[in-house]
Amino acid sequence: MLTVRVNPRLPLLPLPLLVAVLQIMGTKGAEWNQLHNAGLMRVMLDGPGYMLLLTGPIALAVRRRHPLVTLAVTLVATCVYIAMGYAYGPIFLSPVIALYSAVATGHRRAAWLAGGLMYAFFSGYVAWFASLPIPTWYHNLAVAAFIGMVLAAGEYARARRERLLEHERVEKEESRRQASEERLTMAQELHDVLAHNISLIHVQASTALHLIDDHPEQARTALTTIKHASKDVLTEMRSVLSVLRDGAPRSPTSGIDRLDELVERTEHNGLTVVKQISGRVRTLPPGTDRAGYRIVQEALTNAARHAPGSTVTVLLEYGPHELLIRITDSGGAGTGESLGSGNGIPGMRERASALGGTLTAGSHGRGFRVEARLPIPEESA
Repeated sequence: MLTVRVNPRLPLLPLPLLVAVLQIMGTKGAEWNQLHNAGLMRVMLDGPGYMLLLTGPIALAVRRRHPLVTLAVTLVATCVYIAMGYAYGPIFLSPVIALYSAVATGHRRAAWLAGGLMYAFFSGYVAWFASLPIPTWYHNLAVAAFIGMVLAAGEYARARRERLLEHERVEKEESRRQASEERLTMAQELHDVLAHNISLIHVQASTALHLIDDHPEQARTALTTIKHASKDVLTEMRSVLSVLRDGAPRSPTSGIDRLDELVERTEHNGLTVVKQISGRVRTLPPGTDRAGYRIVQEALTNAARHAPGSTVTVLLEYGPHELLIRITDSGGAGTGESLGSGNGIPGMRERASALGGTLTAGSHGRGFRVEARLPIPEESA
């Protein structure tokens, strides 16, 4: 594929060329009239005069890289031109552009100082050397107003440029923040998917090893469960990781509607799961739907790990303003592991808090209970 590289400095060249043409042609036009006006006392352009007319436009070619040098050169060239008595004309175009560029690029102090020096020079020149057909005070006021307008326009351009840069910075910061949040969400989703299914595989593998000699048929059942669990974890990982692909859904597909599949997989892990639903079932926001599923999944994983053989009750209660999720196990033999040693319960609590809800977890009789309350939209009539 052919790539064309464009020098970013090329668009700057036509302006100096245009200014040079305007200054020379405009000055030649003004010269004819001013030479025939004896009161103005102007002289005809010669070699030095043409060089001074071209000095400003040449300096404008580097105004972006060296704005202060451009400003100084154009001011000096203009003052020398006027002092040598050449015709008034568009010679002022170069310092005006240089003054504007200096302010717009942030060199405010130097630009305002240069504007003051320019005003002082023209006021002194008119008062002591030049003869004008208009009152001196009127000329000085017009010069001050014009210089002030140029500086104000430069200040506006500078402020607008700074606002645009700040807006761009804020957008980049927001983009980085969103990317960070998405990475955290991805990590949490992967943790929940892997923790549940790998825990199931671990328990069933231990069962198969224990039964393979004396009860091979039961071991076969455990191995079949491992096969299905490994397939499920691959499917869920693809679902979670698909958000990284262009055009893919921006959220994983696991939700409350897949609880039946989750219960079925968990029952292969030696638990008895009782699912209860009360209230009017309705569509949940994507974040709440996904968080509810993951909370139930993590709670069932903990029950399978710490209370094997127990009965687990999963209650979903749809209220007017909140969804109550309560997972209670009856307790079991246990493994001697601490429920607080991992990231499961803190992760569930973070999910609930992120949605403005709450989650509590603790002992309940001989077993353990996880209870989450997630805000949901008010039920429509």
